[in-house]
Amino acid sequence: MSDKVSPLKQAAPASPEADLTGEVATLIVEALNLDVAPAAIDPDKPLYGEGLGLDSIDILEIALVVSKRYGVQLRADAEENGEIFGSLRRLVQYIGAHRTR
Repeated sequence: MSDKVSPLKQAAPASPEADLTGEVATLIVEALNLDVAPAAIDPDKPLYGEGLGLDSIDILEIALVVSKRYGVQLRADAEENGEIFGSLRRLVQYIGAHRTR
């Protein structure tokens, strides 16, 4: 019989993208006063319409808080906005690639 105690397995650290996804989901919920838990936002569902149910005013508000928090400049007339705001995952990927803070 051994007196040694086996070390506890440590959970693998979350990826930087997973951390940023949770952070951005929380930012969206707080900025828009949504009645949903940040963790309940499916990162692959659309932010517009049937997904999270946001409208263009909500997207403008998100763009403002993202700009302030991460230094990412999002223009209202940018052609790629449909792609950027297509889902939480796409927004997080865009922020990760363009953030200055």
